[in-house]
Amino acid sequence: MNMPINLDNLERFHETSLPKNLLDRDAFLSGLLSRVTTTKSDGWLQELREAAANWVRHSVVPNTREEEWRFTDLSPLKQVSFHVGTIHELSLQDDFVLPEVSGRLVFVNGVYSPNLSNTENLPSGLLVGNLDVLPGEVIQKYLAQSDSLRGLAMGAKEVFTALNTAALNDVAVVWVAKNVVVETPIHLLFISVSGESATISQPRVLVVAESNSQVSLIEEYVTGKMPVPQAEEVYFTNEVTEIWVQENAQVTHNRVIREGAAAFHIGKTAVTQARSSRYNCNAVTVGGKISRHNLEILQTGEQTETTLNGLTVIADNQLADTHSALFLNYPHGVSKQLHKCIIGDRAHGVFNGKIFVPKLAQLTDASQLNRNLLLSSKSRIDTKPQLEITADNVKCAHGATVSQLEDDQIFYLQSRGINENDARKLLVNAFAAEIINLIPITSLREKLLKTVVTLTNK
Repeated sequence: MNMPINLDNLERFHETSLPKNLLDRDAFLSGLLSRVTTTKSDGWLQELREAAANWVRHSVVPNTREEEWRFTDLSPLKQVSFHVGTIHELSLQDDFVLPEVSGRLVFVNGVYSPNLSNTENLPSGLLVGNLDVLPGEVIQKYLAQSDSLRGLAMGAKEVFTALNTAALNDVAVVWVAKNVVVETPIHLLFISVSGESATISQPRVLVVAESNSQVSLIEEYVTGKMPVPQAEEVYFTNEVTEIWVQENAQVTHNRVIREGAAAFHIGKTAVTQARSSRYNCNAVTVGGKISRHNLEILQTGEQTETTLNGLTVIADNQLADTHSALFLNYPHGVSKQLHKCIIGDRAHGVFNGKIFVPKLAQLTDASQLNRNLLLSSKSRIDTKPQLEITADNVKCAHGATVSQLEDDQIFYLQSRGINENDARKLLVNAFAAEIINLIPITSLREKLLKTVVTLTNK
């Protein structure tokens, strides 16, 4: 575990010694920083925000000349003037309610809504709430302390992660004590509601599963006015999720993006896995004009198990980008990754998955596969699965496939009395269901399958 907030000398020197002409290099980022409003003024939290803000001031928004962003053009994002969203009093739409969950945290435009949340009758040893549920000295040990968020895993910080930290005001907290097994999932619901102008919200999530505990999460992002895909409001969700899986603990993380069709979504998930821990991620993206998910998993002990399942379904002119990085630094690690994309119309999908296996990580078993289904001649996928291995006693594999609906499959279904349109729907749904069926909530699975049908039949 990392120690509480304590900027290292190199980072402090780097930020304070920058010439003034290198500060505020990007007008878009400077504008967002100028609109940040915070209400919590704890000393350690203020120090954390100021350090992140200083870093943002000498950074720029990534562009396509950078390797990690060369397929994702953020110029449409920079053309919009975003303002911090106001607090809205609203009731939960039926589309947002999951009757199977035991606890629910709701944030509206990044602000905690206790009236819409349900944190009662939770099992002993489970804390679910906002930043106030744990003492500051406990939160300090984990919040923004992941090597991934500090830029130590990939060798550089990410500007949108730092921007989120600079605006950090509250956190959705899930804390599972030692030896506690939570039987039913916890729902973390983030609702974006646009006003007269484009809005920005920057949610933050902190999950700590102590040793020998188990928990399942539904982390969901939605638009508050109209369900996907009809929503037209322009807004920007810039979110960060930190997950700490301690020794022999298990976290099942279901991440669902159902943003409005005109929304921008950039997310970072940083996972730290201790010895013999298990982390399962089922990530589904079916909304947003431009969306990006940076997923990093850092192994800090041997014999970890990591399972990553992803599904992206996009149409029209949507762009969805998934970048994952898995650092297997110790022996006997097992990881399996399957990411699927269904791309229609003129949509553009991007997948870049990296697995790092250094010399110390002997007897690692890692596999990675990206499967893509293109529904039109103008849809596009850029895929790059990567393995970087220096260990010599491992079992590793990676690959990618790109295909279209096969005529003989459609003909076979037609020969059984199914018309061509329904045959295409069946084949697309079967492709998507392999991932969606892994989500342990029946009502959510049904909503996602309906959305897939809507998006792929425009």
